[in-house]
Amino acid sequence: MENSSGIQASLAGRYALALFELARDEKSLDSVAASLATLKAALAESADLRALTSSPLIAREAAAKAIAAVAATLALDPLTTRTLGVLAHNRRLSQIPAVIRAFNTLLSAHKGETRAEVTSAFPLTKTQQTALAKQLKARTGRDMVLDLNVDPDIMGGLIVKMGSRMIDSSLRTRLNKLAQAMRG
Repeated sequence: MENSSGIQASLAGRYALALFELARDEKSLDSVAASLATLKAALAESADLRALTSSPLIAREAAAKAIAAVAATLALDPLTTRTLGVLAHNRRLSQIPAVIRAFNTLLSAHKGETRAEVTSAFPLTKTQQTALAKQLKARTGRDMVLDLNVDPDIMGGLIVKMGSRMIDSSLRTRLNKLAQAMRG
């Protein structure tokens, strides 16, 4: 796996690599990816779930029970549920978003795809997503998977991150550059 050495350098990366290898061995990569997508959406929507995963005040046993209940409610696959249990037991629930990102990176590399994190001021339509993926594929020569984020603070344009490369065409950045140029 080309990315595994870089991913192993982080704590979340080691958990993600273990999850990825187990899922690959059990031929459940797609179900784990779907469960992680569900978990990511739940984290984005629920302040209570974010509090559960980030609060150092919640006891280890209570966190483990709560995250098991969340996994059951979300109908997550058994492998993802067990991984969440390990994270809870080791007091590493705050690493869930980073584990999800690292797992998705490993999965994309396994499938021969490149992931691009795209931030826009407004949600992109399917047509815009398709056009952007085609443009990025023409630039990189690889199939693209877009991780979409919305940040109204950028005002317009896009910020695209692919690995260590970043293309920032946001209106906020352009205005900041103009302001700096005007200051001299």
